[in-house]
Amino acid sequence: MLNPKLLLDLLAFRREREWEQFHNSRNLAAALAIEAGELQEIFLWAKDDELNARVEERKIEIEHEVADIAILLSYFCNDLNIDIDAAVRKKMELNALKYPVEKSRGSSKKYDAL
Repeated sequence: MLNPKLLLDLLAFRREREWEQFHNSRNLAAALAIEAGELQEIFLWAKDDELNARVEERKIEIEHEVADIAILLSYFCNDLNIDIDAAVRKKMELNALKYPVEKSRGSSKKYDAL
């Protein structure tokens, strides 16, 4: 998913700062959850009819949080030798089995409640 050149740049950025020592799988997973929480925090307590305005007002912050998540996920996948494109494809195939179109179209129910 991430441009290969960008991934190389990210890895060089990390290497230059000697941050690999802090980036074990547990810490990267925790950092991903924290950054996802920071993204959620932007929308916390907003009413549904306020969401579009919130996005407009805080678009740059949202982009920064998305970038943090993408960077950490890239490090995580690189370090664990996970092909994110292949993992996403496989998950889509599994989800297609769990959520057949005829049962799940227009529904927000979990697969076991369809």
